[in-house]
Amino acid sequence: MQSDELELDLPPAFEIGSKVKTRKLIRNDGTYPGQEIGATLAKKGEIGYIISIGTFLQNSYIYAVHFIEKGFIVGCRKKELEAVEEIK
Repeated sequence: MQSDELELDLPPAFEIGSKVKTRKLIRNDGTYPGQEIGATLAKKGEIGYIISIGTFLQNSYIYAVHFIEKGFIVGCRKKELEAVEEIK
């Protein structure tokens, strides 16, 4: 994606139900209720599932990821996630 290209001009990178893992540590930036700012919401490599897709500032997608083991649903950007290939 070029710097002048909006992410929303493209289809979402993930679909609802997609299995994903975090590419980095996800901490509370103050937008997650009930947790202290800076609290760890998901560690690098944690597995979750996309349960909804929204937008942020009319230029990027936000993926609501349900991290089942922790019970957290966290909004993540595409650069924070990677798809997990299912073995068939």
